[in-house]
Amino acid sequence: MTTNDDARLAAEEAAKAAVAAEEAAEAARKKADDLARAATQQQEATASVESEPATQEPAAPEPAAPEAAPAAAPPEPAPNESAPRAAQPSSDMVEIVKKGYAFDGPALIIGALVDGEDAVPEAQVRIPLGMLNRHGLVAGATGTGKTKTLQVLAEQVAAQGVPVFAADIKGDLSGIATPGVSNEKLAARSLSIGQDWKPAATPTEYFTLGGLGTGVPIRASVDTFGPLLLSKVLGLNETQESSLSLVFHYAREAKQPLIDLDDLRAVLTYLTGTGKEELKALGGLSASTAGVILRELIAFADEGADVFFGQPEIDTSDFLRTTPDGLGIVSLLEVPSVQDKPALFSTFLMYLLSQLFRDLPEVGDTDKPKLVFFFDEAHLLFKDASKDFLEQVAQTVRLIRSKGVGIFFVTQTPKDVPTDVLAQLGSRVQHQLRAHTPDAAKALKATVSTYPNSQYDLGEVLTQLSIGEAIVTVMNEKGAPSPVAWTRVRAPQGSMEPTPAEAIKATVDASPLLPKYGTAVNPESASEMIGAKESAAAAAAKAEQQAKDEADRWSEEIKRQSRRPRTRSSTSTSRSTSRRQSPMEKAAGEAGRTLAREIIKNIFKRRR
Repeated sequence: MTTNDDARLAAEEAAKAAVAAEEAAEAARKKADDLARAATQQQEATASVESEPATQEPAAPEPAAPEAAPAAAPPEPAPNESAPRAAQPSSDMVEIVKKGYAFDGPALIIGALVDGEDAVPEAQVRIPLGMLNRHGLVAGATGTGKTKTLQVLAEQVAAQGVPVFAADIKGDLSGIATPGVSNEKLAARSLSIGQDWKPAATPTEYFTLGGLGTGVPIRASVDTFGPLLLSKVLGLNETQESSLSLVFHYAREAKQPLIDLDDLRAVLTYLTGTGKEELKALGGLSASTAGVILRELIAFADEGADVFFGQPEIDTSDFLRTTPDGLGIVSLLEVPSVQDKPALFSTFLMYLLSQLFRDLPEVGDTDKPKLVFFFDEAHLLFKDASKDFLEQVAQTVRLIRSKGVGIFFVTQTPKDVPTDVLAQLGSRVQHQLRAHTPDAAKALKATVSTYPNSQYDLGEVLTQLSIGEAIVTVMNEKGAPSPVAWTRVRAPQGSMEPTPAEAIKATVDASPLLPKYGTAVNPESASEMIGAKESAAAAAAKAEQQAKDEADRWSEEIKRQSRRPRTRSSTSTSRSTSRRQSPMEKAAGEAGRTLAREIIKNIFKRRR
């Protein structure tokens, strides 16, 4: 590039900068004029009380300015103070929310609009019941109220006659089964948001993974769990995952059921030992890869995970039950006993979703879902997941809507959920986020980008939310996003404390599902079949060896007989006999006599 070109480019850049500076100056002048006009209007409003509402309402484009002008605050810092709480005059925002959340059909109430420091009871933020199968996200930093929001939603879903499945990560969600207890703080909060709070218990069924803990055991056979999910749990790479899929294929073709981890270990050992020839046509199984998988399976079992695999296998229809009076039953999976196995917990939930997808018929869009599934600690599901696994999750989430199942992912930030999955979540309840680190600041920025345009400076609002407050937008009955609303969430009607352990045990003991799933069974499966096959092979080899040994003994006996010295009479007899028998016939005769003697001996032995 020549010097003239450099000069020309520099001149163009300078011209652009000058234009930008002129535009900024013009905007600043306009801003100053608006502030001056607003200040004049406020002074006129103070002088005439009768005209106060009429003079304040035209200031809608800059609601914070009339308050900021008397203090001579510069216009730029205003949004960094409490401007998001006054992003629009109360009368306008209330009307926007009332109109945007006015649904014709049944709906769940999330809470009331927050304007300034107060809630507005007449502006209720709701979510249509029929849109729950468009899925949703409940997010927020630890301790900001996600679990209680989950409880509020689950209580109302069950009250509408829709079954719920949820995982109890910390053990405190079990309070949903116990009526809550009122206090002054709760009463004041309920009154401020227009909630007619009454204590209520929700019908609850308790489950555990494999019987670890108190609850009806949930088990899965290794067969139905599948190689993809198992690879995720074991932390296998793509090559190892492919090899595990080959093992599953062999077991299926050989009609050897994989019920528990012992079955899978038996098949792996067989295919790298006596049965390795059987896989040659399919590409074979590397001994080193099989060794890695076997070691991971052993470590997995040593952690106690083997109890999750077996029979009887859970029937997903048992999650779709209602009470005789039409209330949905909450199926609560106890997780504290497996908190040290997060990958297993999250993957097992994905397994249950995939089984629901397999078992449920297509229903399309209905007035209410058949089941709402709350997937807590969702980030564990996607951590270190393979591409194939993520594709399976995205496909399940996308297609299960037509089966009448709604999924709510519960996690800390939207960026914990892959883009393909996040794009399918129609409703968002975002609690407070913190931006104390560079990574947290990036997460905050990413979260803001997932919301539609709003009257709020979400970058500020999301860090200012109090515990129990959230930024909400849902999918309305027409499938469009509702207005973004700063919401104070309702209080649960169940207890905010865990249900006592003795009450949980009594519920489990009385469960109609306990006789069905309480006792593990061990039908004939791959390990027994391979054991029988190897035993039969060993017996056949032993019989073959014994026959060979017997034949060798006969041969030696024939040779020994042929070497015996002969007497004269025997010689004479032999000569006469030789006229009638060939040497081969003589040997056969001797062998026959020897065999006959052995048979007679064995018969007498058996009789004794």
